[in-house]
Amino acid sequence: MTLETILGYLGLGLVLALAGIGSAIGTTIAGNAAEGALKKNPEGSGNYMVLSALPATQGIYGFVAFFMLLGKMQADPSLGLMIFGIGISVGLVCMLSAIRQGKVCANGVVGISQGHDVFTNTLIYAALPEFYAILGLVGALMI
Repeated sequence: MTLETILGYLGLGLVLALAGIGSAIGTTIAGNAAEGALKKNPEGSGNYMVLSALPATQGIYGFVAFFMLLGKMQADPSLGLMIFGIGISVGLVCMLSAIRQGKVCANGVVGISQGHDVFTNTLIYAALPEFYAILGLVGALMI
């Protein structure tokens, strides 16, 4: 196995791991806010759940990128260095956007628990960091 092939498989692992880590952190941030909000306003539990789940999508994007890149890596192992670069780049974008999205969602949960009608606006604001994860996935699929 060549160094390029090893780096390619490392890139595959990184896209999956980094995106998953980001989603785990982002959903935990929003979920922690939801747990606190339930004590103050349990009627908003459905909205809290939706907002807590939003950062999970970046993990899904990492999963999709992993399988798409795996097929390319198996078809042509000489693409290893490129797949390494794409894997680490997309993984980092997904990780960071999930964490930041979790913070946006947590703030929305707090606002809802305080009686403010901010669910729709929070969804819109949460879509902004999500957009960059989608761009990363689209970029990965273009190779």
